[in-house]
Amino acid sequence: MTDNMAAIARATVGDLAEIIPVTATRGFPYIASRAEAQIAGGIVLEMIAEHASTVDAVVIAAFGDPSLKGARDLFDLPIVGMAEAAVMTAALLGESFAVVTFSPLMTRWYDECVQATGLGNRFKGVLTPDITPARLTDVQTDLGADIITMATTAATRHHADVIILGGAPLAGLAPKIASQVPAIVIDPIAAAVLQAMTLVRMTAHAATPLRVNKPAAKTSIGLAAPLAMAIHHGGAAS
Repeated sequence: MTDNMAAIARATVGDLAEIIPVTATRGFPYIASRAEAQIAGGIVLEMIAEHASTVDAVVIAAFGDPSLKGARDLFDLPIVGMAEAAVMTAALLGESFAVVTFSPLMTRWYDECVQATGLGNRFKGVLTPDITPARLTDVQTDLGADIITMATTAATRHHADVIILGGAPLAGLAPKIASQVPAIVIDPIAAAVLQAMTLVRMTAHAATPLRVNKPAAKTSIGLAAPLAMAIHHGGAAS
């Protein structure tokens, strides 16, 4: 999935930015619950700490954005969550939006992610198939027709102006089905990398290391060295 999302990101930005994909070496194939998000969040912070000094921005490429707020507190560079970027983009493109995803297990988690953005009053819900597919690698092929049907239902029955295709297994599907859905269809990874590029330009002269709301410097035990160093200094400069 990382390779696919990296390819989409590169196709989206072209020569305007370099995409450096990094995959967690432990954790879950996808996140579908609060507990999984909590576990993934610590890993995300470790990965950002390891690379923060060599990149201009970070995209957390997991729908649900584990540790997004904590990462923004800790690191002095733009950090974009895939889900938040998709929701914010949807809010700019239409009056209402819905999420279409590949598993009913995602419903509550995705609903919470949307509510956390403050845009719940414009949200038309999460549409999913009845069961979770057995193989994530085949989701786009096996569920392609169902995704189109659910997206159409979201537009025609739930009156969503914009459809977000939620979850890494659906990355890259949006442009393939856009002409078959009577609404705007958003690919979250494309939305995220474009927002990351915009934020890099907007914060080029910002005094982010001087933020008054940075966490206090603190010692730690047993953390990965780059993350421990970031926390020890009360946040890491880019």
